[in-house]
Amino acid sequence: MSEAGFFTTRLDEAVGWARKFSIFQYPFVTACCGMEYMATACSHYDVDRFGAGLPRFSPRQADVLFVVGTISHKMAPVLKRIYDQMAEPKWVVAFGVCTCTGGFYDNYATVMGIDTIIPVDVYIPGCPPRPEYVLDGLMKLQVKIQEHGVSGARSAPESRPAELVR
Repeated sequence: MSEAGFFTTRLDEAVGWARKFSIFQYPFVTACCGMEYMATACSHYDVDRFGAGLPRFSPRQADVLFVVGTISHKMAPVLKRIYDQMAEPKWVVAFGVCTCTGGFYDNYATVMGIDTIIPVDVYIPGCPPRPEYVLDGLMKLQVKIQEHGVSGARSAPESRPAELVR
């Protein structure tokens, strides 16, 4: 391996490590899962140890879009616009079964999963998801962020898990 390859590899590892412990999240909360999201962010579960402690209040300052709750068809363009405003590299977490698949709101007004609007990197199922699931999802997201590095090579977003598909 050439010296340039060694340096680039080590730089990718260092940048990936730094990024995975500095997750700037933008919560897009629309429904009841927001209560569990807030409970997970409190000191008992301490998401700050994963580098995801402080939410950002502008999508331009965020790396991760946490979509929490039911998304209606009227809200879909707003969600897409927020996603487009985020700078690269950006990741999306679908929080709760309503966000992942539309939940039990199988009707004309509800989007059946946000992966029809924007790419999703991590799914956190549950109604509402337990804090342990959220922490597991954060760790999966950290692995994806670590693999991203400087080169821009990014793994494809996850496909919807089989247990969530109707």
